[in-house]
Amino acid sequence: MQILVTGSNGYIGSVLVPLLMEGGHEVRGFDSDLYAGCTYGSVFPEFRFERKDIRDAEPQDLEGFDAVIHLAALSNDPLSDLNPRLTFDINHEASVRLARLAKQAGVKRFLFSSSCSTYGASGDNFLNEEAEFNPVTPYGTTKVMVERDVAALADDSFSPTFLRNATAYGVSPRMRFDLVINNLVAWAFASGLVYLKSDGTPWRPVVHVEDIARAFITILRAPREIVHNQAFNIGSSAENYRILDLAKIVSKTVPGCRIEFAKDAGPDKRCYRVDFGKFRSAFPDFKPKWDAVSGSEEIYQSYRKYGIRQEEFEGPRYKRIDHIKQLLSTGRLDETLRWTLQEA
Repeated sequence: MQILVTGSNGYIGSVLVPLLMEGGHEVRGFDSDLYAGCTYGSVFPEFRFERKDIRDAEPQDLEGFDAVIHLAALSNDPLSDLNPRLTFDINHEASVRLARLAKQAGVKRFLFSSSCSTYGASGDNFLNEEAEFNPVTPYGTTKVMVERDVAALADDSFSPTFLRNATAYGVSPRMRFDLVINNLVAWAFASGLVYLKSDGTPWRPVVHVEDIARAFITILRAPREIVHNQAFNIGSSAENYRILDLAKIVSKTVPGCRIEFAKDAGPDKRCYRVDFGKFRSAFPDFKPKWDAVSGSEEIYQSYRKYGIRQEEFEGPRYKRIDHIKQLLSTGRLDETLRWTLQEA
C-alpha cells in the first residue's frame, strides 16, 4: 500500500514507519519536525518525509495514497494547555480538514490516533468503546471532537477507524519522558527515587509503543467491514494499573531505588480503567509483545546504555513543553508554532 503517516517523526511514528516499511509498504512521512533536536539513542530511522505542518496540508499532498495514518498532534496535556486555542486549531480543525482532503483525493482508509484520555475522569469501572466521554484536558477534548467529525465523513468510498490508545510507554527514537512508566524509570535511574507527582491512586491503562504500532498495522490490513467507522481501545485489559502499582513495578526493576511522593502530590482527575475486549475479539491472533514489567526492564536497560540525566528529561532536551518554549524564546518558532523564516 501507499501510506501517508502524519507525525511520522514523533514518539509513535518513528517506531511505526520502519515497521510499515519492513512489511513492504511504500511510506511517506509528514511532520513539522518540532523535535528534530530531540533524538534519543544513537540513530534516527531513515525514511522519506516532508517537513510540513498539517495545518498547511494541500490537496496534492494527499493524492496517490491508499491510506492515511494520522498521528500528528500537540501530544500531551501540558503542551495542549500552553495555548488551548492553538491546540484546537491543530488537533481538531487541522485533523478534520486533513480527513476531508484525504476523502477528496480518493484515499480509502483513514486511521486516526485517538486516546483513552477521552474517557478522562471516569473512576473505577471498566470502560468499553460505548462508554461516555469525559475528557478533562484540551488534548482529550480534541480527540473526542475529531472522532465525531471524521466519523460523519464515512461512506462507501472513505473508511475511517479510530484507535484509542492506552497510555504509551517504551523506547522510541523520539523518546517521551512525560509518559508515566518512561518517567518513573527515568527518575529511578537518575536519582534513585521512583518519584510520584500524584497520590498514586488513579487508574491508568498502559500499552507499549511497539504494540500500538502493531495494532495500527493490524487494522490497516483488516477487511474493511471489520473496521469501517469503528473505534477500538488499544491495549490489554490486564494492563490497567493504579499509578502506585506502576511505581512498585519500577522499584523492583531499577536496583537500589525507593518510592517517594512529591510534596504537592495530590489526586489526578485523569482516572480510567479500560476494557480492550473489542479489539481482542476482532483480532484474536494479535498478541501483545510487551507488558509493564518487561517494558520497564527494556526502558531501564536503554537508560543504562545511553545514559539519561534529570536535567535532560526534566528540561528542554526531552521535555516536550520545555523544548517548545525554548524554540519560541529563541525565535525559531513563531507564536503559531510554525518554523520562522530563519529555519525555512
